Amino acid sequence: MLLAFAVVACAAAAADPPPPIRVTDDAGRTLVLAAPARRIVSLAPNVTELLFSAGAGARIVGAVRYSDWPPAARAIPRIGDSFALDAERIVALKPDLAIVWQHGNSEGQLEQLRRLGIPVFASEPQSLAEIAATIRRFAQLAGTERDGERAARAFEATIDDLRARYAARPPVRVFYQVAARPLLTINRRHLIDDVIRLCGGVNVFAGLSPLVPAISAEAVIAADPEAIVAAGGEAGNDDGFVLWTPVKSLTATRRGNFVLLPSDTISRQSDRVAEGAARLCTALEQVRTRR
Repeated sequence: MLLAFAVVACAAAAADPPPPIRVTDDAGRTLVLAAPARRIVSLAPNVTELLFSAGAGARIVGAVRYSDWPPAARAIPRIGDSFALDAERIVALKPDLAIVWQHGNSEGQLEQLRRLGIPVFASEPQSLAEIAATIRRFAQLAGTERDGERAARAFEATIDDLRARYAARPPVRVFYQVAARPLLTINRRHLIDDVIRLCGGVNVFAGLSPLVPAISAEAVIAADPEAIVAAGGEAGNDDGFVLWTPVKSLTATRRGNFVLLPSDTISRQSDRVAEGAARLCTALEQVRTRR
């Protein structure tokens, strides 16, 4: 009788469904999934990268243009780009989750996905700590927590090592050029500002209000940065530092302190930013030697 009771109890326990998955996104919405997502569409290249890091790469059934890392991502069917999605193709893929770039995808298109019954999770990490947190949340959504935790800890270890080596070094005043035409930079709420501070740098335009403010060349000259940093391959940065090389009054120009970073390692909100951070920290250390 005891054996029979145990069998019945185990069967009853096995019949109980697992608890739903509840995760809050970067827009403040709480998404509830009855089970881990098995068919995910990624609506931004950095989202694709973070899903692979979280161990959920095999769950991606559709991705937007430029989702090219890791190499396996290039084989994923395309569903448009971050600004123009192919809603019909997305629906045909029968996704049980869409992960979007909070301020990079059209709100109208996202509402269309919601009306079609596709759960939408908005992502936009704005700090190094949030990169690791995003990996963990993606892993939770996909049921790949072990892989996600491993990747998040590896990223955090790399960042902690860079912080220990460079954050307390003599500060370097940095102008980060998002684009030269029009001339754009970043404020303190941007992920790249976090990277600059990690390396012992000081963003000369950290105090401006917009996340990506437009500025004048005169404002840069007045700020007199010791180093000028940009991302190679960014739209508007095709000419690199040609705007600044004739301006001999700039400390950065006189000392040759121009730093060009690979765009995908600094501009994408993914864990590859650790590579871009390492490159920037090394470059700013070279800037210090030129004093």
